Amino acid sequence: MKLLIIRHGDPDYVNDSLTEKGWKEAEYLAEMLSKQDIAYFYTSPYGRAKDTASLTLEKMGREAEVLPWLREFDHLINRPDDQSRRRIPWDWLPQDWTQDPRFYDKDEWAENERMQEFEIGEEYRKVTEQLDLLLQKHGYRHEGGCFQVERGNHDTIALFCHFGLGSVLLSHLMNVSPMIVWHYFCAQPSSVTTLVTEERRKGTATFRMLSFGDISHLYAHDEPPAFAARFCECFEDDTRHD
Repeated sequence: MKLLIIRHGDPDYVNDSLTEKGWKEAEYLAEMLSKQDIAYFYTSPYGRAKDTASLTLEKMGREAEVLPWLREFDHLINRPDDQSRRRIPWDWLPQDWTQDPRFYDKDEWAENERMQEFEIGEEYRKVTEQLDLLLQKHGYRHEGGCFQVERGNHDTIALFCHFGLGSVLLSHLMNVSPMIVWHYFCAQPSSVTTLVTEERRKGTATFRMLSFGDISHLYAHDEPPAFAARFCECFEDDTRHD
């Protein structure tokens, strides 16, 4: 089975939709995805994800099922350096979060006091349980660090969602802390991350990543990627610092 985790196009967060650039990205994405044999489509309930999916669905004459748990993982915490407002858990400053070795452990990351205070581990568990139920519906039952194959298949499943949420899904499939994916990877708008099952011994499978954050559909049209989810490359740059 192949799993496509697709981030929405360049976001218009105020209106929960896409910017003009985001719609262009979604158009190029649809052109690329429509050439694939995708069996099932699922989307976040948020407008920016549904809008991104809409052009692909229209082009292919298909419909998507809306899954509430594919919404952005926007549960908030108080960051150590700024108590004035709560923030999403993947916007911590690296000089702060890297000092807690628990964040590098797939089982202990949620034991951090700030994560506990705002029950981030519980929210993570709720999302990953729903992912497991979806994958079991499609023939792969999570057991330990692997998946038991109840109905092996070559279906392709597309999930239109968000960077933070997509990182949660990836961390669960790869058995790593979400802090690693949130802070060391960046899936740019309209990018596609592809995972495929490998069943090297009958009945037991894992998901292996073939590509992360693919935006070749943008390069094919000389369209530069959007900056959303990134921070300044150099401090002096006139781009996002925080």
